[in-house]
Amino acid sequence: MTDDGSAQSTSVWPLPKFHFEVRWDNAVMSFQEVSGLDAEAQPIEYRHGNSPGFSPVKMPGLMKHGRVTLKKGVFKSDNKFWEWFGEIKMNTIKRKTVTISLLDEAGKPTMVWTLANAWPIKIAGTDLKSTGNEVAVEAIEIAHEGLTIASA
Repeated sequence: MTDDGSAQSTSVWPLPKFHFEVRWDNAVMSFQEVSGLDAEAQPIEYRHGNSPGFSPVKMPGLMKHGRVTLKKGVFKSDNKFWEWFGEIKMNTIKRKTVTISLLDEAGKPTMVWTLANAWPIKIAGTDLKSTGNEVAVEAIEIAHEGLTIASA
């Protein structure tokens, strides 16, 4: 007999990834895509000279966070990416807290990723094509000093 889903709980379904919001400086920004929300513990290998084993011991080292890429459509008179990138002067930049929230059906956050001390390292403008039929999309790549995840 096949399962028609009537006996399943409403809270065990995975969350869809298409309903999200991004905030920086308490302003909500609309994006088409967010990628790079990852963290990695770099392993440290150590072996002392009289160890009976012939392989090193591995232990956790420094945490490494990937670059986060945000993509959005190009809108008339919307230069927020370029203005923030233009603030880089002689190794100084205004760092911002960027918050990315995965939303439920009611628009309430269910998972929240917070990037500490984020700043832009790369901006990619849209490509232009005379025979294209797509929306113009630009991207900003940001570095950050820490990623925290919270569940609502």
